Amino acid sequence: MILRRVAHLAVLLLGAASASTPGQAGEPARIERPVQRLDGTTLPPESIARSVESLMHAARVTGLGIAILNDNEVVYQRAFGLRDADKNLPLNETTVTYAASFTKAMFAYYVMTLVDEGRMDVDRPIVSYCKRSPAEIEKYADLKGDPRLDRLTARHLLSHTSGFANFRFLEPDGKLRFHFEPGARYAYSGEGINLLQLVVEEIAAAELGGQMQARVFDALGMPQTRMIWDASFEADFASGHDAAGKNLGYQRRTSPRAAGSAATTLRDMAVFLRAVMRGQGLSQASKTGMLHPSIRIRSERQFPTLNEAVTDRDDGIKLSYGLGWGVIDTPHGRACFKEGHADGFQNYMIAFGEAKTGIVLMSNSDNAESIFEELLATLIGDTWSPCEWDGYTPYNAKSK
Repeated sequence: MILRRVAHLAVLLLGAASASTPGQAGEPARIERPVQRLDGTTLPPESIARSVESLMHAARVTGLGIAILNDNEVVYQRAFGLRDADKNLPLNETTVTYAASFTKAMFAYYVMTLVDEGRMDVDRPIVSYCKRSPAEIEKYADLKGDPRLDRLTARHLLSHTSGFANFRFLEPDGKLRFHFEPGARYAYSGEGINLLQLVVEEIAAAELGGQMQARVFDALGMPQTRMIWDASFEADFASGHDAAGKNLGYQRRTSPRAAGSAATTLRDMAVFLRAVMRGQGLSQASKTGMLHPSIRIRSERQFPTLNEAVTDRDDGIKLSYGLGWGVIDTPHGRACFKEGHADGFQNYMIAFGEAKTGIVLMSNSDNAESIFEELLATLIGDTWSPCEWDGYTPYNAKSK
């Protein structure tokens, strides 16, 4: 009887401490503490779980990881649902999943470390860093003879104002070309990010994967993040699932691509967002420069990228793009956000700098974006994220 009472007391004390389970590299995996929303109200962990599970059920979301930060610290971190629906395997906080375009934000952070070292100026033409013009390389030979290449800067590439299509395979002839003068307007481009990868590899005299590993992942304490697939991930990884719940598997990428090859975990991405919010590893000037608006955005939607339809819908939040991050202004100060999207995987993160509040959403379901808007509003009180611009159609609007 005494032993039972002692055991019961131990359970209660552990729950009161933080409801956390051990993670890797000294960081907890599951964390379940009360969350303070932007409006000052507090959500208990059980309320968060009920809301998340209800939304996932309604929208048929296979798996979803959520990390929430208050005062620049992770206060809630939990995975829901399955990493593999066919095998009925649970999603964990340390399950490896596809970062998709979260990779771009991590790459931008790395570029800013080069800026801090004086090895790169984001407003200097990229050709000045190259021993030979990118147009002399077969992959970029389509740009030969176009004088706009000589005016292209890292700022243009990181702020998606290069003038390129998202990817060249979307062009009718499959060739890379400028559609407008660099800096003229916003048009999301993975091609631009991959071109900058070529430049920074020349500056660093090293392949990007190794540089990202040492300068970002290892430096910040992200033990399960790589630019390419690692054999150690086989024991616990998330398969993507389409809108009908069909298992799409995981594409094991073998070449580092700054536009989106990284594999990571919910826990590691929470560590990364926390580092960005704190300015960890960057000078104040580089952090400010990365998250300062470089271009105002008035496009109706982010995709298709070259659509010229415009709107004033998002003028109230001054929707803009910084270097690798979207930027908005809110009553709680400036916020930076980044999406990640691929077949079977949908991610979103946003950080409110002055309020020191942020959230990471990572899912292995094509239905997840349909609940992002409601999750953001419910969990942290974020009603400013540009969900319509991002194309996030609410799950309950689809059936109307």
